[in-house]
Amino acid sequence: MSVELSEALKALDNPKRLQILSMLREPRKSFPEQEVDPDEVGVCVSIIQARVGLSQSTISLYLTALQRARLVTSQRIGPWTYYKRDEGNIAAFLERLSGTI
Repeated sequence: MSVELSEALKALDNPKRLQILSMLREPRKSFPEQEVDPDEVGVCVSIIQARVGLSQSTISLYLTALQRARLVTSQRIGPWTYYKRDEGNIAAFLERLSGTI
């Protein structure tokens, strides 16, 4: 599935969502406290929430928006959900955006 430009632009039209996506670019550097390999499984919602300083429900809504835009993927391990960037879709989004404007 391809990235919808309008959906991705809506998701990125929020400073905190953009900050989260940027932090996920280098998860080991941005979230050194995570014990599970963030490059492999992603970063736990609770760790993102603690770093960004918003409520867990707000962080979950923001991550859902980024996932709906296909900019991040998630996986559930036990009771925790981990998010990481979808680099392929981000590259496709940037390519489509550069071809559009």
